[in-house]
Amino acid sequence: MMTSVPSPQRKVSLTAGVLYLLTFVSIPTLALYGPVRGADYVLGSGPDTAAIIGGILEIVVALAGIATAVVLFPLLKKQNESFALGLVAARILESGTIFVGVAFILSIVSLRESGIGAGALVASRELAVLYDRIFLLGQSFIPAVCDVLLGVMLYKSRLIPRPLSLIGIVGGPVLVVGYLAILFGVIDQHGAAAGLAALPVAFFEFSLGVWLIVKGFAPEALLALESKN
Repeated sequence: MMTSVPSPQRKVSLTAGVLYLLTFVSIPTLALYGPVRGADYVLGSGPDTAAIIGGILEIVVALAGIATAVVLFPLLKKQNESFALGLVAARILESGTIFVGVAFILSIVSLRESGIGAGALVASRELAVLYDRIFLLGQSFIPAVCDVLLGVMLYKSRLIPRPLSLIGIVGGPVLVVGYLAILFGVIDQHGAAAGLAALPVAFFEFSLGVWLIVKGFAPEALLALESKN
């Protein structure tokens, strides 16, 4: 019995889809980082396993984020090379901020393990604030740029259904508005309003991952891209 071999484009869609879903593995960090971001964490005792696991999950997300743009680049550059390159650059910048955020969290863990005690309280609190700030930039503002660039390229190329592409195009500005609202103190960074502002982008990226795995790219759009080059 003969088995069909996936085309190169199908392999790209499957890989990109899996990578996009991998970018959601850090969702538990909201709970995992809860204790370590507490005011008196460095004074406590016990294992730091939760914080370390959270850091590992965020590193996975950072690497998967870069990989999504790199995997899609050869295809997307046929639509708009400048936008495709911008997506790669933005993903690298986003991931860089994630790495810095993980360093802040693990620095708090190191302060606790060093046994400095009350002398480390100010430093640990400042590191927690810095984590919130770098998270706000790296995982609120930059993803909006990424999704607008990606959404526009996917919309014009018709590689996926246009309504799905539009979610990314619209979701990006909504996330930026939420980012600015947090920055100016209008809403709380960890409140419901901030979560709602991030919902369209999260829905776009999750739905895109599922679509690329289940359906892949539209064959007609692939042929049209090939004919342009």
